[in-house]
Amino acid sequence: MNKILLISLCAAVCFTACKTKKEEKEEPGKYTITSPVLIDTSFAKDYIAQIQSIQNVEIHAMVKGFIQSINVDEGQQVRAGQVLFKIMPKEYEAELQKAKAAATTAQIELQNVKKLADKNIVSSSELAIAQAKLDEAKAEVSRAELFVSFTEIKAPFDGVIDRIQFKLGSLIDEGTLLTTLSNNKSVFAYFNVSEVEYLDFKNKKVDDKQKVSLLLANGDEHKYKGVIETIEGQFDNETGNIAFRAKFPNPDFLLKHGETGKVRLTLSIKNALLIPQKCTYELQDKIYVYVLDKDNKLKSRNISIKQKLSNLYIIDSGLNETDKILLDGLQTASDDQKVEADFIPAIKVIENLQLIKQ
Repeated sequence: MNKILLISLCAAVCFTACKTKKEEKEEPGKYTITSPVLIDTSFAKDYIAQIQSIQNVEIHAMVKGFIQSINVDEGQQVRAGQVLFKIMPKEYEAELQKAKAAATTAQIELQNVKKLADKNIVSSSELAIAQAKLDEAKAEVSRAELFVSFTEIKAPFDGVIDRIQFKLGSLIDEGTLLTTLSNNKSVFAYFNVSEVEYLDFKNKKVDDKQKVSLLLANGDEHKYKGVIETIEGQFDNETGNIAFRAKFPNPDFLLKHGETGKVRLTLSIKNALLIPQKCTYELQDKIYVYVLDKDNKLKSRNISIKQKLSNLYIIDSGLNETDKILLDGLQTASDDQKVEADFIPAIKVIENLQLIKQ
């Protein structure tokens, strides 16, 4: 009998202990809770850009011959009209003298025919033929003068000389590339924008042209702001992007044709739903938050991110303003866990992070 009583007492003690532990386990823990905040905001986004001179042209020889002089050096700043190269002109000068002599002969012949025509010795048609020969001779003079002028190759605008392809004395053909000339007083930066960002940009109401910054390859920011001047006429079907062109002043000639950089564009978003990044965790390449239900229990929920900011996420889908989400303690939280909520408005959290200017 005593043995049975002892067993019953032990069972009661074990049951009571198990019940106490279970109650302790089910006792809700304290966690900090917040909510998404709906606010107008902006963020900076960088786009890889290709830098091009506002003018960049190839300088070709217009006539065949030997390079008699090279009057510039690579990297030199030149003025419009400055002689860059000279091709040996003797052959073309001889052709010019020949054409001038032929024109003089034609002029004398015309005068003689005109005297005869005035005396009705020759017909008016012969006079017309003589006039035509003179006109043809003058045209040959103009053509020869043009070829002589081609022996001096001049800069079409102010710019910087690129690599010189041939040395002094080289024999070159008509059309040979001699160098390239770039006008770098200002530069264009071309960058690609997605269709969604393009639509956001076009729908934005702005009074002035959009100001943008240029980040150089070493991370420095170009000290002159640029403006977006134009957008290309069609999207690239393969990438779904469209090209923007920004123009940047370059009075120090720091930027060169062919450089790369990043255009930093400030994009505005109205009614952006923001949460701190610390509210989220990743699982199998997906992003989750813990949402507090009406029974004060945590439920994991997959969310979609529209844009990542510094310590913030802009939510695309999965949350709304009224949701309450776990802010701290994600490492120890679990699904269906009952919690005691200490609520902090998200705007306070964001202000503490100093990420939104008031």
